[in-house]
Amino acid sequence: MPIVNRVADLQPDIQAWRRVIHENPELLYDVHRTAAFVADRLREFGCDEVATGLGRTGVVGVIKGKQPSKGEIKVIGLRADMDALPIEEQTNLPHASKISGKMHACGHDGHTAMLLGAARYLAETRNFAGDAVVIFQPAEEGGAGAAAMIQDGLMDRFGIEQVYGMHNGPGIPVGCFAIRPGPVMAATDSIDIKIEGLGGHAARPNKCIDSVLVGSQLITALQSIVSRTIDPLESAVVSICEFHAGNARNVIPHTAELRGTVRTLTPEVRETVEKRVREVCEGVARMTGAKIDLVYERGYPVTKNHAEQTDFATQVAKEVAGAQNVHEMPPLMGAEDFSYMLEARPGAFIFCGNGDSAGLHHPAYDFNDEAIVYGTSYWIKLVENKLAAS
Repeated sequence: MPIVNRVADLQPDIQAWRRVIHENPELLYDVHRTAAFVADRLREFGCDEVATGLGRTGVVGVIKGKQPSKGEIKVIGLRADMDALPIEEQTNLPHASKISGKMHACGHDGHTAMLLGAARYLAETRNFAGDAVVIFQPAEEGGAGAAAMIQDGLMDRFGIEQVYGMHNGPGIPVGCFAIRPGPVMAATDSIDIKIEGLGGHAARPNKCIDSVLVGSQLITALQSIVSRTIDPLESAVVSICEFHAGNARNVIPHTAELRGTVRTLTPEVRETVEKRVREVCEGVARMTGAKIDLVYERGYPVTKNHAEQTDFATQVAKEVAGAQNVHEMPPLMGAEDFSYMLEARPGAFIFCGNGDSAGLHHPAYDFNDEAIVYGTSYWIKLVENKLAAS
């Protein structure tokens, strides 16, 4: 495969960085150790600028090419995420997490290491025109770290004109890439519902407003939104994943709580689902006599790839992996806060094969180190092709 030869030489170092990060997982914005590790490496590589503290704990490195620029695009951003998940690791690997209850179960250790590898190569060679801006972001796993870095001036401060992201993909063979134009990952919203009924003795349900029954009716009605409101050719998910009520078998509980998530791929469907969730809650409350309080919070927007940049990223991936190993994928209903960066600047998000590994967010997951040469080579070729001298 036409991976960058120098990357193959760097693979042991990149793997070692990845495993150090894996052993020491940190959550959300509390990635101080990882951020310091990244900043130290970037300084060692000779980056022209290393900035810390963006979005609280984000790190940015700037590498200037040595070629005279004649192209329209002079600055591109490459983004990796640094945070782990609150999961107890079950891999029993030599480099398994040393911190109880935390692990890199989504491969952000691999993302960070691959971008560090690309930064080392680009700082050594500088065979491009313009600036390559490497972005190491905290709090992808629910903390909107991308938005925090943007609010701290990421795009304007470094003059970023286009931005690119990458994620590993379990089930995609190592050496393959997957991408698509348009919506590639879903918007995610949260539902929190508190039900206040009228508790009482289980033998006298006629004297009660049963919060468990009300919650059950709510779940059934909410699950019908997608099947009976949304166009079958569109995509949406409504999942109620928590139901908390009662603590005795002979007591009808006075209150109950439901929590869940909504995933959608277009703004129109997102609006419709939220409207129907609110209507369902109001209707069930009127029907049962219970008080129902709904908190509906919007989270990450749709991750939407821009057409021109997706075509460019696809061609770069084909250069690295071969045309037969780059595939157009269906959209995923998972969410990704790189969406905020794609709202701020044109760009594209691609998946790099992780092979037949456990799934993301699974306690047996581990990033596949065989993927390092492909992901790192992709970053390098992306810069050298986009910021070509002519």
